[in-house]
Amino acid sequence: MLEHGGRLRQAVLDYGIAEADWVDLSTGIAPWAFPIPEIAPRAWARLPENDDGLEDAARGYYGFLHVLPVPGSQAAIQTLPRLRRSGRVGVLSPCYAEHAEGWRQAGHVVREINEEEVEHFIDSLDVLVVVNPNNPTGRVLSTERLLAWNARLNCRGGWLVVDEAFMDNTPQGSLARHGVQPGLIVLRSFGKFFGLAGVRLGFVLGEPRLLRSLADLIGPWAVSGPTRRLGQACLLDEAAQRAQIARCAQVSERLARCLQHHGLAPQGGCALFQSVSCAQAEHLQGFLAQRGILVRLFKQDSRLRFGLPADEGDWARLEAALSDYQEHLA
Repeated sequence: MLEHGGRLRQAVLDYGIAEADWVDLSTGIAPWAFPIPEIAPRAWARLPENDDGLEDAARGYYGFLHVLPVPGSQAAIQTLPRLRRSGRVGVLSPCYAEHAEGWRQAGHVVREINEEEVEHFIDSLDVLVVVNPNNPTGRVLSTERLLAWNARLNCRGGWLVVDEAFMDNTPQGSLARHGVQPGLIVLRSFGKFFGLAGVRLGFVLGEPRLLRSLADLIGPWAVSGPTRRLGQACLLDEAAQRAQIARCAQVSERLARCLQHHGLAPQGGCALFQSVSCAQAEHLQGFLAQRGILVRLFKQDSRLRFGLPADEGDWARLEAALSDYQEHLA
């Protein structure tokens, strides 16, 4: 398995610090979970059914008519490549590593390209995969540019797959508002924005025929009954959504200022994380971990991703550790 953030128990073993004593900033998950609704016992006792209101709630939330609930967007990332014959796939990188891995595992020829190379390669690709906003860089591509890429791919029967896992905080930037576009597949994560990654829920937005094929491949009862109930409640809670958007924006801006104050000006980010590139990234990750602060290291481009601190106690520990690091360098 590829390495991901959130491996807190491994950090406990590596550094000998009790789990309760860590500040985990290694993921892009909002640290404030939405409240868990009351879940009737029958939701645990019966097989889930598709007419319980979850799809309707998702249609309203995403503003898109055709939605498929999946057990986390990761399930779609691994399954979508099996819906096409082996072909040439471009993955706009660096990004969430499971995208390139999923297409390679399914027998496709994968080329990881940067933003400047898309124009050179796009007419030779069968599929282009983009994460928008990007993880871990925070780069955001315009809907106009993405739709233009999709049109070029679709004229040859190709796909544009856009992973919008971090789009909930800025819904105005979603491709969903442009309606069904042939060849366009949009992936949405649930757990990051709602702070409930453990429930394993995501959605795929696209053409009905493709969604039916994907549903057949994933199989029946993919999303549990309790998860469906929880997801529906969160997707309908507009007041809590507005509060979460505002809180994430405020805290992310504060995090950017904090990092800049300590000589680590972010090179990118979004409402759920800040991204810092520096030559000492690996050393800084270890320095923070020794003080019980876990951040995500990306060795390939010497980058650290900082998630959002949850409360003032977390802020105090992060500020103190970064000050110690400055003194250590001096």
